[in-house]
Amino acid sequence: MKRASLKNLIYKELRLAAHPTLYIFVSLGALVIVPNYPYGVVFLFGCLASMLTIQYGRETNDVLFSALLPIPRNEIVKGKFALACFTQLSQIVVSLPFAVLRTFLFPYGNAAGIDANIAFYGCMLIAFALYDLVFFTGYYKTAYKVGASFVRAILPVLAVVLVMETLAHVPALSFWDGISPHELLLQLPVLAAGVVCYILCNLAAYRVSVRRFAKVDLA
Repeated sequence: MKRASLKNLIYKELRLAAHPTLYIFVSLGALVIVPNYPYGVVFLFGCLASMLTIQYGRETNDVLFSALLPIPRNEIVKGKFALACFTQLSQIVVSLPFAVLRTFLFPYGNAAGIDANIAFYGCMLIAFALYDLVFFTGYYKTAYKVGASFVRAILPVLAVVLVMETLAHVPALSFWDGISPHELLLQLPVLAAGVVCYILCNLAAYRVSVRRFAKVDLA
């Protein structure tokens, strides 16, 4: 069996396996421009995109179709991870210009919670990392139980959102919710932690998922 290139895996997922709503959820990164809106909701849309695509693949027998291709099983898992990461990072990229524009249109901050700042994006990466770790490792135990895996995976995401929004209202941590150059500089460690967490969690989730999927009987 030949190994498929990452480009071809993503191409196959986007053309054949991605649920149509995936593109809508990616575009919802633009919600960060809405004034006085709980931006943590954006995390949930990013998680729903991958869950609905996996569920869509289950209903359309995408797993069985992929298993019939002349590629190793680990490439099937790699394709799903590539699509999930592509979706999540695309949502972040889409949101960035709207976050910048928001600081000019509504410089008074976000009364509903944390502003779309560096700490917000660091927390977003951490939330996505924990979601991928729990969701994919749970799903690839059977390559069938999508709903149960999603419920378990969304819990750490909600925990991250709760912590993020709580810290935004702590007076001693006022920089957490700021958008001034000094406050953004203080938030850089959160972003760095998010990047490291995202990379490590996805690598660990991929390896565990490959091992579990290898034991799944697709007959």
